[in-house]
Amino acid sequence: MSGDPALLRTAVVRAWSAWAPGLESREQWRQWMRAPVPLAREGHPEARFLPAMLRRRCSPLTRIALTAAYDCAGEALLGDVRTVFASRHGSVNESIEMLEQIVAGQKLSPMKFSHTVHNAQAGLFCIAAENRRASSSLAAREDTFASGYIEALAHLEREPDRPVLLVTGDVQLAPRFAALVDEPESSYAVALLIAREGEGPALRFDLVGRDPTPTPAWPHAGEFLRWLHSEESTFSLGRFRWTRA
Repeated sequence: MSGDPALLRTAVVRAWSAWAPGLESREQWRQWMRAPVPLAREGHPEARFLPAMLRRRCSPLTRIALTAAYDCAGEALLGDVRTVFASRHGSVNESIEMLEQIVAGQKLSPMKFSHTVHNAQAGLFCIAAENRRASSSLAAREDTFASGYIEALAHLEREPDRPVLLVTGDVQLAPRFAALVDEPESSYAVALLIAREGEGPALRFDLVGRDPTPTPAWPHAGEFLRWLHSEESTFSLGRFRWTRA
């Protein structure tokens, strides 16, 4: 593989998928891209592609994230891709609920506790898809989507011949914390299948400055999808920039 830094920052988006309440197909998402509105705050898919026993262990965020992941990777690649799961808040709502139970003197569910860790979505995906490839889970405040993309590029640098599945998602925060976060409230996930080569738009990624990103009406991953399907040559999120290669 070439050591040219520009080439290492270039990757192809082979496939994409997304889920939000009321936006459950690619055609619905394409319509949204043409005339975007704020995403719905509540709702999650049934995720019936998962075994019933595993599905019962899934939080709303996990069902949303795995629905996008399965639809993006496809059956042929599910067990063979590296994965990056990026979520600003993860399963914090379940953590808040358990803290309130402790205050009330109630017993905690060991199963629910085990699924509040930040890599819960990655862990359940690996179990369901029988995927033993390398995986990362991260949170980076308002830079979570861009940081997830950087992590995907790092996976490609380590193993350039293996695609990386990047899944970004969140759900509406519990009222106790929602007022502390300046971001659109929504329940969604966006999945991107990223590779060094192949069919799909080739994008170069760069760090260009430290300008803050204005708060959008929808998540950064949704903004990225809109740009990906547009004719515009560049897309910026604060100090992060994508350019069509």
